[in-house]
Amino acid sequence: MPTPESAEITTAVLTKEDLLRDYRLGCESRQASLAGRKEVFMGKAKFGIFGDGKELPQLAMARAFRPGDWRSGYYRDQTFMFAIGELTLQQYFAQLYAHPDADAEPSTAGRAMNGHFGTRLLDEDGHFKNQAETKNSSADISPTGGQMPRLVGLAYASKLYRQNAELQQYSQFSVNGNEVAFGTIGNASTSEGMFFEALNAAGVLQIPMLVSVWDDHYGISVPAEYQTTKQSISEILKGLQREGEGQQGFEIFVVKGWDYPALVETYQRAAELCRTQHVPVLIHVTEVTQPQGHSTSGSHERYKSKDRLSWEEEHDCLRKMREWLLVEGYASEEELSQIETDAKETVRLARTAAWTDFFNPIKQERDEAVALLNKLVAETGTENTMHELVEQLQQNSTPIRADMVRTVRRALRQVRGLRSAARRELLNWLEQAQAENAERYNSYLFSQSEEAVLNIEEVKVEFAPNAPLVDGREVLQACFEANFRRDPRIFAIGEDVGRIGDVNQAFAGLQEKFGELRVTDTGIRECTIVGQGIGAALRGLRPITEIQYLDYLLYAIQILSDDVACLQYRTKGGQKAPLIIRTRGHRLEGIWHSGSPIQMILGAIRGMHLCVPRNMTQAAGFYNTLLRSDEPAIVIECLNGYRLKERIPQNVGEFTLPLGQPEILQEGHDVTVVTYGSMCRIVLDAAKQLADIGISVEVIDVQTLLPFDVDHIIADSLRKTSRVLFADEDVPGGATAYMLQQVLDEQQAYRFLDAQPRCLAAQAHRPPYGSDGDYFSKPNAEDVFDAVYELMQEADAKRFPAIY
Repeated sequence: MPTPESAEITTAVLTKEDLLRDYRLGCESRQASLAGRKEVFMGKAKFGIFGDGKELPQLAMARAFRPGDWRSGYYRDQTFMFAIGELTLQQYFAQLYAHPDADAEPSTAGRAMNGHFGTRLLDEDGHFKNQAETKNSSADISPTGGQMPRLVGLAYASKLYRQNAELQQYSQFSVNGNEVAFGTIGNASTSEGMFFEALNAAGVLQIPMLVSVWDDHYGISVPAEYQTTKQSISEILKGLQREGEGQQGFEIFVVKGWDYPALVETYQRAAELCRTQHVPVLIHVTEVTQPQGHSTSGSHERYKSKDRLSWEEEHDCLRKMREWLLVEGYASEEELSQIETDAKETVRLARTAAWTDFFNPIKQERDEAVALLNKLVAETGTENTMHELVEQLQQNSTPIRADMVRTVRRALRQVRGLRSAARRELLNWLEQAQAENAERYNSYLFSQSEEAVLNIEEVKVEFAPNAPLVDGREVLQACFEANFRRDPRIFAIGEDVGRIGDVNQAFAGLQEKFGELRVTDTGIRECTIVGQGIGAALRGLRPITEIQYLDYLLYAIQILSDDVACLQYRTKGGQKAPLIIRTRGHRLEGIWHSGSPIQMILGAIRGMHLCVPRNMTQAAGFYNTLLRSDEPAIVIECLNGYRLKERIPQNVGEFTLPLGQPEILQEGHDVTVVTYGSMCRIVLDAAKQLADIGISVEVIDVQTLLPFDVDHIIADSLRKTSRVLFADEDVPGGATAYMLQQVLDEQQAYRFLDAQPRCLAAQAHRPPYGSDGDYFSKPNAEDVFDAVYELMQEADAKRFPAIY
């Protein structure tokens, strides 16, 4: 904790202009919060959550924030973003109104509610800009504590850039690892497990991570006595405090949120320590207020006592700064009053400009739609049925685009089948509007750059005539080694990855060859293993983060879903994190080591790719592709495939396998069986047995579930066989249902079927331990045989009589 004397020394180096600039920014931010709440209540915005009460700590943090630094924050950091020059007042209101234009609202292009900030890290071609010259903010997410795992990775990247000499060439991402990753979080959110996991990881790694806890004593309506032991996060984390310079641990500071000079001093000291020594720091900012309560969804008068409300008014940070400026003689009453008056006017002008910029194009589109509708009414004589629709749209004082499209679609129902020039014009308007709105609201789920997965050129695998048969793990090992030699940005982390080369030996010997910085063991902490990868990927590195078993992905699925999977989407192409998750699953034994929770993964990670290779050569091809791409993905290797023999390719580190391209493993003409992963061997076994009784089966390995069969190879197969079985190891209605929907609905292959499509999945429960547990819980060759046989029996019962 800084002494008052040291605080005076620090503030003495700030000029009067510096101090008044901070006060002006604080006043403008406060007025923006007050105005934002009013805009919500006026119906011009859907919801509001604001940073009032936290202005001074954020101004102090901004003074310690340098070009190259990073923020991974909390959705109340508006003052900080104003202070570092990465958010304007007009952009702030544009986000409140959900303006779907990245030029007007660069953080999210209107896709996230207000308070979610981020800088645009990519240029128009989707390539990283020079991060070392800019002040950087990773894109916020709402789930409390969810910013913490990514924060670990942002700070970890500085450690790698400083300690790995091979990375010195990438000066656009780092200057000798001098960058600090600043994290912010509310006091109540420190109750989340992700917070504790992230702090422990940072302490172990000794990385330049500076965490600020804004402590306003509440989590919505729940006070600190229900949130935190001893009601103080700094008290219960004292065990993290390092014992001296050069020792492992944290430095912990406690400072009041209304004490401007102490805040400035604390952040200067903390950031310098973090930056130079790579020591993680926690700053517990206490006695923070929240003048408008949690959000526009309710009033804090409902749960705060009169005494608490009175205390908050007295300890409002801007009020305290005002008093300090007057007492210390930095400003007069007239100067401060003028700043406050100007702040209100500045905010008013910005709010008005943002609303005009947002609403005028909508109004123009509405007027165009109304004109075309009126023309249709005049031409078709449908005044009695359509007039009310048009009038309602025309009189709507604050229409949204949904109002126009809804009205036009309902109007077109009334003139269906009619030939009319006005109807054609309205149809053209609707088609254009739908396309424009798709770009506004549905684009950039995936990369649109030249490095997107589907743009990676395919390089065929090559085998020497005498290619040796080796364990499948050795194919992966050779693939990883070749890629590590090719690209120094690639590194791998995970439980047991380093010294023993992972539990299945695909990294065996690579730590010895490439060093501990590139092949690194971690603790048992799946959530922050993934977060470590996300942050590093944001900073230009190419992480492979290993989750030892697919079942354990559940620890990290929230971070994958809420952060990396939707990153391109929620920034409308402004940020990317090409992270690869390496894991293994499917066939083995036991409730927690044989998982295939594909339905859950498919639903949670749209925006990532999902590769399900049947063997290690296919897996290597996917890694080669993904490591040349700029998109995130999960690769699920087959647990029972590491000791199976495969030929090792000549070009093991160079051949690429295209995503979204199924492979026909066996041609046939009676029934198509669609599957993936370990089920491929089982289906091929059953197909051989079926061939013995005259049934010809076409076996298709989908290879990737996201993307899925982009060229409709499966539909072409159904055109030939007219019968289909979807088989996998997920729960009933899981990935089999997904594949069925993709083929029958998306590809419209139902037209080619002569029989009901069938799905064969595992039991609804997890498989018990032992070989019998596996046999009776997951589809086996006999199950596949019987399912295909029944399809053929329906077609020719005489030739294929009942078996049972």
